[in-house]
Amino acid sequence: MVNEQEIKRVKQQFGVIGDSPALLGAVGRALRVAPIDLSVLIIGESGSGKEVFPKIIHANSPRKHKKYIAVNCGAIPEGTIDSELFGHKKGSFTGAIDDHKGYFEEADGGVIFLDEVAEMPLSTQARLLRVLENGEFMRVGESTVRKTNIRVVAATNKDMEQAVKDGHFREDLYYRLSTVQINVPPLRERGRDIVLLARKFMRDFMDQYRTTEVSLSEDANRMLMAYHWPGNVRQLKSVVEQVALFESGTVDAGTLRQYMPNTNATALTVKTSPTYDYNAEREQLFTMLLSMRAEIEALKQRLDGGQATSSHVTANIAELKREPNPLLSLGEHHDNPLTMGAPYAAHLATAEAQDLGHVDEVSVTDMDNGVKTLDQTERETIESALRRNNGKRKVTAQELNISERTLYRKIKQYNLERQ
Repeated sequence: MVNEQEIKRVKQQFGVIGDSPALLGAVGRALRVAPIDLSVLIIGESGSGKEVFPKIIHANSPRKHKKYIAVNCGAIPEGTIDSELFGHKKGSFTGAIDDHKGYFEEADGGVIFLDEVAEMPLSTQARLLRVLENGEFMRVGESTVRKTNIRVVAATNKDMEQAVKDGHFREDLYYRLSTVQINVPPLRERGRDIVLLARKFMRDFMDQYRTTEVSLSEDANRMLMAYHWPGNVRQLKSVVEQVALFESGTVDAGTLRQYMPNTNATALTVKTSPTYDYNAEREQLFTMLLSMRAEIEALKQRLDGGQATSSHVTANIAELKREPNPLLSLGEHHDNPLTMGAPYAAHLATAEAQDLGHVDEVSVTDMDNGVKTLDQTERETIESALRRNNGKRKVTAQELNISERTLYRKIKQYNLERQ
């Protein structure tokens, strides 16, 4: 068994901060498997510190004097990952101007760390399985079988069993990689470790940039421990460095709250859905539309002597209030609606005004000594746009500056399904 002194030594060597049982258990498990030449799968949330464990395994294994190579599988394009991992032959593809050794060949005798292994393409997974089973691989564009003696440590933040069920990851490779599995605890489950890490990050920042002394009060520490930390250690470091940069002296919970995302007075938990309230913006937009309606009526009266009525516009506005248009559901299609502001609302108002049969100088024309109704004008406009775009409704909706949902409703209303 691994004793406490060994764990303490490794923590000091690799800068591991914390004393939570889950963290110490993960470190002890890494030390226990290090001398045994088995594949290891490290599982943990993004930002939880998974990358330190393959280094612990390598440094405490018989391969410690050989190469250690870390590869982020999610950062390599699918078209080049085979070449990066296994090498390629000169002329095997455009740009292959010379023979190239891959990481598995370069790290022969050592350890290779495959981070985000769940992002690896299925074709590459088959090649990796062959390496794990018999140490054999071939360079891209080459038929010669090469050998490598390598130990693989992989890591992922995905649910691997679910990935296997969904067909995104080979089941045989999953079992081959996870001979030994190490679970890295998320920050929210590490208790007082959060305070220790915050102190470490704050001290490092002050020493590096020579900023004024900053510390956290006990109520601020409790706030840190109560928060959910979806970004784990990486997010905590970001928050603490902001505090160290902009504050001085002792920072209490009230001050710290300014730097904590998605917090309130009663609960410090991550919100799983956007909290922006669109009701006020939607009401403002309706007000703008009603104002436009009055302008339309005034223009109609000047054009046709007051014969047309406002029933068409009124009906559309009533329908819009009953069934909100997708254009008003800003949160469904935009990552950060808070940055849109009034100009975007005005743009939406213009789009909806067009959808409601906005009358301009060419919308109403004389024909057969009469006047076209708004319905006739709208139908002809949509019909003409559909013909120009060969019936492609998405393109037509973009041209008319209305939503696809509204366009479909109008097509059905005017019997234009065959356009």
